[in-house]
Amino acid sequence: MLYDIVEVKIVKDYVLYLRFENDIHGEVDISKIIPFKGIFAKLKNLDYFKTVSLNKELGAIVWDNGADIAASYLYSIISNKVA
Repeated sequence: MLYDIVEVKIVKDYVLYLRFENDIHGEVDISKIIPFKGIFAKLKNLDYFKTVSLNKELGAIVWDNGADIAASYLYSIISNKVA
């Protein structure tokens, strides 16, 4: 089942709090799962990383440079921590 992200907050550095539409929520350290290369290279700059936003149409987190991370991938990480 695919769940959209409905809330994103910056916790610290590269750690984000995410809440999904089914109320599963938790924190994920993006620096542990995404190499800062290619489209993600700009995210290594912490100030830029903090410009993360929620694209409600996609149900995913995005940055202005076109980088995004699939909600399904983030859900699998967070739901495994909760279980």
